[in-house]
Amino acid sequence: MKELDVEEEFEKKQRRASKKMFSLPYNPELKQRARELRKAGNMPEVLFWNRIKKGQFKGLDFDRQKVIGNYIVDFYCVSCQVVIEIDGISHDEKMEYDERRHLYLESLGLTVIRISVSDIMQRLDDILFYLYHHPAFSEKAY
Repeated sequence: MKELDVEEEFEKKQRRASKKMFSLPYNPELKQRARELRKAGNMPEVLFWNRIKKGQFKGLDFDRQKVIGNYIVDFYCVSCQVVIEIDGISHDEKMEYDERRHLYLESLGLTVIRISVSDIMQRLDDILFYLYHHPAFSEKAY
């Protein structure tokens, strides 16, 4: 009986996650660009991805280079409604764009967490520890 309860709970979470995912706006014209970004991959994103993919981080499922509205976000966790952006030097020159993007994503009810490339490259374990304890990834969040 207990095993059935666990399965039912998992299915409920999956249904809720699917509803959240499908309720996000999506620009299909960006699909190919997102695919290209996934294939190209830059080193910090690949290092981070290798630590969170396939449920390695709290058993959560993440998408990489996810199209949301007219933007492509680096990482997205549907069950927690969290976007993780890894910001390099190029973001220094796009502050207005990043701010608009950030506000748009938050307007959809998403939590946006920004991490610098240097933190990924020099302190990845510390960053994962920080995220592990971040309120957006608490059990209550999903």
